[in-house]
Amino acid sequence: MHYQALLSDGHAPKVASLAAEVERKMPELIDSTVRQILAEMPVYADARWVSHAELRNSVRANLDHVMRTLRGSDVPDLSQARATGRARALQGAPLPELLRAYRIGLTEVWHRFVELTARGSSQDLAGLVAATTAIWALIDDLAEALTTSYRDTTAEVMVAHQNRRSALVEALFAGGAATEGTLWDIARVLELSLDGTFVVVAAETPRLGQEPLPQVEARLRAAQHASAWRLTPDLQVGVVSLRDPSASGAIVDLVRAHPVGRVGISPVFTGLGNTARALHLARVALSSMTPGTPGLVQFTESPLAGLVASAPEASVQLAHHVLQPVLDLPGDDRNVLLLTLRAWFDCQGSTKLTSERMFCHPNTIRHRLKRITEELGRSLTDPADIAELGAALRALNLFPEATHLPSPR
Repeated sequence: MHYQALLSDGHAPKVASLAAEVERKMPELIDSTVRQILAEMPVYADARWVSHAELRNSVRANLDHVMRTLRGSDVPDLSQARATGRARALQGAPLPELLRAYRIGLTEVWHRFVELTARGSSQDLAGLVAATTAIWALIDDLAEALTTSYRDTTAEVMVAHQNRRSALVEALFAGGAATEGTLWDIARVLELSLDGTFVVVAAETPRLGQEPLPQVEARLRAAQHASAWRLTPDLQVGVVSLRDPSASGAIVDLVRAHPVGRVGISPVFTGLGNTARALHLARVALSSMTPGTPGLVQFTESPLAGLVASAPEASVQLAHHVLQPVLDLPGDDRNVLLLTLRAWFDCQGSTKLTSERMFCHPNTIRHRLKRITEELGRSLTDPADIAELGAALRALNLFPEATHLPSPR
């Protein structure tokens, strides 16, 4: 410590003698220190964190410790500085203001020492130098103790706040039997509107513990959108508050600007209590994309894909029921016919565009389509058959392993 090094230089007796004289007028020292702090620091004058009475008690306690240290020859008593640092951190007072108040108090002590060493015809210059050195060495030790305590406490508070925030975000996404009071508490802590307009974003993590949308909360905040996020082993999910329903497009653009993997976004919804349902729809939208292919889908953009993704087992059964005759064909035949049918759907039923996409003659496409209808016993002009074929192809696209499953008995 700085002050301990000072004591070894033999300054302690002079400093102790001066400190004993100053201590006789402690009430006056406390009054002047409090007045100076209130005059120079509006945050204390306005009682923003502590009342004037609490400030006076804190000044008294800290000056008592300072004077006892200056009178003694032992190590500095830093317990009060640590206690003050912890208390102000819990109250949310900024550290620079706290250190400034400490400097004001120690400067008031120094002024008293100057007055004592300047009395009479023979000024005690050696005593003033010793006192000045002692006080500023003590300021260093006190500031270090106070700062360390303040930062340690701030870290504790941040961890506790983050833990509570994470628990509330988890509860929000889990849904269940949350009461109105619980939702109000969640909305308050997460700084979200209880009856606001939202979307939920679900982004696939590239690897365990890595955020696919780094800094997304800060980027949304910069765009004036509040949000709350959590990271799971496979997803980063967040609920985003919209200034108005039309802002959904801006959220989509912001998330799409940093693509890493698959991202699903729910429809716009109202009421924080509907977040769990929206998360399900965001996950469905994410699942509607081919695994391993980066991209973004909002649920409303592909309701059929969402419907298929939301019921995997039923969708696979549908695919087998509708496409089984083609799935049972030898590998090359099966693959060619499935690729042709997918291309025909992607090209909105245009034989010409399908032939261009597959680099073959339109007559070849017509022949393949005719064979598909014969194999499946379904028409490519009947809306009901087309809907079933489209859903079955979606299921195969989402669950490609279904192509190689054995035929159902």
